[in-house]
Amino acid sequence: MPVHQETRPPEAETHRGPLPRPGLGASRRRRAEILRVDHAGEYAAVHIYRAQQAVFEGRSGKSGIAADMAEMQGQEAVHLARFDALLSAERVRPTIMTPVWRLAALALGTGTALMGEKAAHACTEAVEDVIEKHYADQIAELSDSDPALAAELTVFRDEELAHHDHAIEHGSREAPAYRLLSAVIKAGCRVAIKVSERV
Repeated sequence: MPVHQETRPPEAETHRGPLPRPGLGASRRRRAEILRVDHAGEYAAVHIYRAQQAVFEGRSGKSGIAADMAEMQGQEAVHLARFDALLSAERVRPTIMTPVWRLAALALGTGTALMGEKAAHACTEAVEDVIEKHYADQIAELSDSDPALAAELTVFRDEELAHHDHAIEHGSREAPAYRLLSAVIKAGCRVAIKVSERV
């Protein structure tokens, strides 16, 4: 008498790699997560650069870095305006943490600027390092399912990378307590990303 063997669907045999992230099948919900967290990130970036610019403006010999911060803030404001438009068009609410992120961003920008130019650049390097990797993950995720959004995020990622590299060129790694400062800022950014996706 033949031994009964349980059969499984062919896809169960051929699947390799991690299973799709929960929510990917519900594309609208996942898209809302992406737009919400990216809006939060750009909102915070605008306020970090705004606070840094405010500290450096009017200080003797600081016109160069004030102009740098103004330029980067302008680019982040373009990103933010795009996410504002997408949230409105798709009826996605921003994170409820927006007021908290605003205060945290202003405190981070002001505090690092008061520590000096190199600390301000260290802040930029740390923030943009996390954001660039975050965008890279989203681009990979969306490249097939939503190539239009992936293309927009690629443009934004390239600009974040330019900010990151500019900070290194201007002495970010010579900041006081660079390793600790960078680690704390990166950890805070990662927490903010996780929270903003969900709420």
